[in-house]
Amino acid sequence: MTNLRDTLEGHQIAIYFVAIGVAALTALTLPGTTALEVGINPALALMLFVTFLQVPLPELGQAFTRVRFLAALLVANFVVLPILVAGLIRFVPADPMLRLGVLMVLLTPCIDYVVTFAHLGHADAKVLLASTPALLIAQMLLLPVYLNIFLGEDAARFVQVGPFVHAFVWLIAVPLGLAASVQHWAGRSLAGQRVSTGLGLLPVPATALVLFVVIASVLPQLGPALDDAIRVVPIYVAFAVAAPLLGWTVGRAFRLDAPTVRTLAFSAATRNSLVVLPLAFAVPGAVPLLPAVIVTQTLVELLAELIYVRLMPRFDAPASSPVAA
Repeated sequence: MTNLRDTLEGHQIAIYFVAIGVAALTALTLPGTTALEVGINPALALMLFVTFLQVPLPELGQAFTRVRFLAALLVANFVVLPILVAGLIRFVPADPMLRLGVLMVLLTPCIDYVVTFAHLGHADAKVLLASTPALLIAQMLLLPVYLNIFLGEDAARFVQVGPFVHAFVWLIAVPLGLAASVQHWAGRSLAGQRVSTGLGLLPVPATALVLFVVIASVLPQLGPALDDAIRVVPIYVAFAVAAPLLGWTVGRAFRLDAPTVRTLAFSAATRNSLVVLPLAFAVPGAVPLLPAVIVTQTLVELLAELIYVRLMPRFDAPASSPVAA
């Protein structure tokens, strides 16, 4: 199984793009793929469960003891980047729904395939993986706050507590609890070890499944919203250029070592479009504009990641007295 897992991880970028290509072909040739929308949440829950399962519980606890790194991670994603977004949102057309889509995706840091790209870019992927629960909890708590700040009165029409509570329960609490249970079982029995090993093969296929379900269900709905989606592409490109530089700058300010600085750059650059998509579907009148705006960011970002994995290894930490965390 180790060889199969290594093979999947070694070819995961190709697997993800194949999943996107197959999803696009399916959506364009077969009717009714929008019905796959009901599978987004279950697929996400599976992806997050196997993602959390990769983090041994002791390492999860240790992630909270790496105070310097965790502080830098939170400052980069929830202080510095919202300031960048505040500047970029001024160039988005005044349509509140359009702005909502841009805000939802740019204000939420990724917690899934960012680990893959961070590893390929010679960053400290393990500490980022261990920090994923903290990142996910923080964004679920802070996103409604930021939406109210940026949208003002319009936020009350779009932002409802129910979807956020639902997302917290089914995308954080349940997958994290199940992952902890499986790890506990694996530590006490051979059967548990076998199950845990088998589930260890699923992170790449589960992420590919999410990409397939999302693209196949949303692509047929893009037509009426295509013009608006294209209008926000320059915003996403600007973010893709500025965000990793800001993450790198925060890492230098906290005097982290080179791999950890690159970790912050990847986290700052990569957004949580897959996880916020169910929140977007819960907004009244969201379809087709909101999903289109969010999925457009995903496509821009995945192309940007191919550049990051080549450039990020050149990102260095401060020359004087860097520390791990």
